[in-house]
Amino acid sequence: MTMETGSRTPLLDLFQRGEVPRDVRILAARGILAPRAHEQIALLLLLVGDEDAGVRQAAEETLASIPRLALEAFLARSDVTDDVRVFFGARGVSPAAEPAAAAEEPLVETAEPHAESERVRVGAGERLTRLPVIERLKRAMRGGRDERALLIRDHNKIVAAAVLSNPRVNDAEIESFARMPNVSDDVLRMIGNSRAWIKNYSIVQALTKNPRTPLAMSLTLIALLHERDVRLVAADRNVPEPLRAIARKMIFVGKTRTR
Repeated sequence: MTMETGSRTPLLDLFQRGEVPRDVRILAARGILAPRAHEQIALLLLLVGDEDAGVRQAAEETLASIPRLALEAFLARSDVTDDVRVFFGARGVSPAAEPAAAAEEPLVETAEPHAESERVRVGAGERLTRLPVIERLKRAMRGGRDERALLIRDHNKIVAAAVLSNPRVNDAEIESFARMPNVSDDVLRMIGNSRAWIKNYSIVQALTKNPRTPLAMSLTLIALLHERDVRLVAADRNVPEPLRAIARKMIFVGKTRTR
């Protein structure tokens, strides 16, 4: 099931593209992998149509466990789309008279079995990156800035996508990720595919100058740069030569047009 919910995040995009393994889909179907109500509902509505019967059943059970009043108030919010209301309307749930004041918390909280024992077993002295995937996902979505700075470089792209989906991530932090020389091209691609983040010139600039940014994306983004920054790209030997060539061509065309 593909459904617009009014809240698109890098993590949700991975689920929609079918790039998430079953064990992580099960966790999402249980309501665990959602920092906000919007993402939780989006994931559950997607997973009730999953190809795996166990995932579908878990998603159905989680939907059934959402408190009715909280769900009705959520559906009354102006940022909930009509197709979401239609989905729940077919199940006998209608919007409340008064909308929920915010959608910053999940509508239902479920605990992953053995999560606490895992946390104790790993121990406080272990590096964050050695925690089990579920713990890294939780910290990526709900942790602080220092944890996000580490987990954005996680080898598991689902963990990195969860960092980018953290409600507390701001444009300044995204810009810092876009400048990182040791972040994966998957992360840079996710940032570059976000319309909201590409509205920020500093993020566009950072992505274009990062040699790890996929070349096709850099070749598109360079058209958004000011002439001064295009010149910097043309002189930067760290970026791919095709990008430098396009930058030189842009400078030449700009000169000929001003004559």
